[in-house]
Amino acid sequence: MKVTVVGAGAVGASCAEYIAIKNFAAEVVLLDIKEGFAEGKAMDLMQTASLNGFDTKITGSTNDYAKTANSDVCVITSGIPRKPGMTREELIGINAGIVKTVSSNLIEHSPETIIIVVSNPMDTMTYLVHKTTGLAKNKIIGMGGALDSARFKYRLAEALEAPISDIDGMVIGGHSDKGMVPLTRLATRNSVPVSEFISEERLTQVMEDTKVGGATLTGLLGTSAWYAPGAAVSGMVQAIACDTKKIFPCSTLLDGEYGLNDLCIGVPVVLGKNGIESIVEINLSDAEKAHLASSAEGVSATNGLLEL
Repeated sequence: MKVTVVGAGAVGASCAEYIAIKNFAAEVVLLDIKEGFAEGKAMDLMQTASLNGFDTKITGSTNDYAKTANSDVCVITSGIPRKPGMTREELIGINAGIVKTVSSNLIEHSPETIIIVVSNPMDTMTYLVHKTTGLAKNKIIGMGGALDSARFKYRLAEALEAPISDIDGMVIGGHSDKGMVPLTRLATRNSVPVSEFISEERLTQVMEDTKVGGATLTGLLGTSAWYAPGAAVSGMVQAIACDTKKIFPCSTLLDGEYGLNDLCIGVPVVLGKNGIESIVEINLSDAEKAHLASSAEGVSATNGLLEL
């Protein structure tokens, strides 16, 4: 298993670190346009190998896509991160050009690869890769829902004063502050609905805190978060590498599922060796369907800003 991560910044380096520590990949290639940056990050990470007990080889490269050849999975984190007060949608002009160039270069050297898109606005960047590469739709996956669901479970555990291992929950919809649809109705603590433990008012607060999870961290950090995004990507890559058939909410191109067409948005999917093995259609309430439809309208509007 060979994995390439494009973008050696905080998110990309965290992706590489978590993938290596899990020890399921033979090699991780870290690539960046800044001279020596990826090489330095790779060397620093390799010097943790004996301390963290992994044998994955991490190599760095300055913009040499030949070194990414024959990658099974490629992760695109390239682009400018959010700054305080910015929406993910405001990044579209710069990041669209970057993602288009990066995906083209990756596929030139790894035509059978599976691509995971992290760059924001993530749903639209995932759609862009679909429209410009010709890869099969099961091989193009947007990361957002896995991260948003992790943030949802964090907020639920906080509200319930429960261990997070007891919590299960999912966020679907667009990866944006207004577009997320945390499925509070289906969230559980060890199979018991969370509504049995906390009030509707507190559950609504959890939902709202989840939706602004990224913006909250950007305000505190002065830039986008990186640990949880890196962990979310590593979980997805592991599911593909190990063919676990695990369900993640991911941004995927819909063709009638959930009544939506010709856009990428977060819905539950089964991940395995072929990328997206299947899309899981769950029964949503009328309110949840309305929220998802509204989210889809927002994603479509952002897609309209692309110059395809």
